Amino acid sequence: MKILMLVIMLLTSQSLIQAKANKKFGLTKNYTHMEIMDSTQVINENFKQKVLRKLYPLIRKMGKKGKNGTVLINEQKKVPVSSFYDLKAVLNSGKTIDFSGLKGKKVVLVNTASNCGYTGQYSELQSLHERYGDTLQIIAFPANDFAGQEKSNDHEIAQFCRLNYGVTFPVVKKGVVAKSAEQQHVFRWLSDKNMNGWNEHDPDWNFGKYIIDEKGVLTHYFGPSVSPLEEDFLKALE
Repeated sequence: MKILMLVIMLLTSQSLIQAKANKKFGLTKNYTHMEIMDSTQVINENFKQKVLRKLYPLIRKMGKKGKNGTVLINEQKKVPVSSFYDLKAVLNSGKTIDFSGLKGKKVVLVNTASNCGYTGQYSELQSLHERYGDTLQIIAFPANDFAGQEKSNDHEIAQFCRLNYGVTFPVVKKGVVAKSAEQQHVFRWLSDKNMNGWNEHDPDWNFGKYIIDEKGVLTHYFGPSVSPLEEDFLKALE
């Protein structure tokens, strides 16, 4: 635990030093893709992200005993009050995904962030996507709700997911997933029992995962510390 906290403190210090340097030299975050690849800021952020990826197994293991290990199951098989298939989301490409096209598939909805100890889970989600093919739809919802760990814009997020984790499943525009007046409608449905039929639980942190069955019923919530490749998660997809 002490080693992990020391690493996180060092990474935070590095980010603060870089922020001061950016201010001194007039650097901003409004870069083109080529400028992003060449900037010192992004090199440092990539270093931080690589360290967090290495720490992911430890962070996940440690978080299992707390709220990030939460698992909720729709044991009474309650059906939604309002249809899941009435929902829509805007992808980071600007196109709209209509959930009515997801009928007959299992669906995993996950809130994500690029600078989180759980960001390595992108790789596991991509493996899941490749394993199940057209029978499973994974959709990522980037959000900056937890400790400011997703400050990038939609273009940068798309580049990060593709270049670092080979993500080919849909990623929507960044929005709010935690309960608030600004919470996007999909996550309001997921965390309001008057809509989904039973669950009031919004994400505990980045990489909370909700499973919807082939009939549009919310069946499970898995906290960030539960890997999508774990046995319990895979059983929930059966």
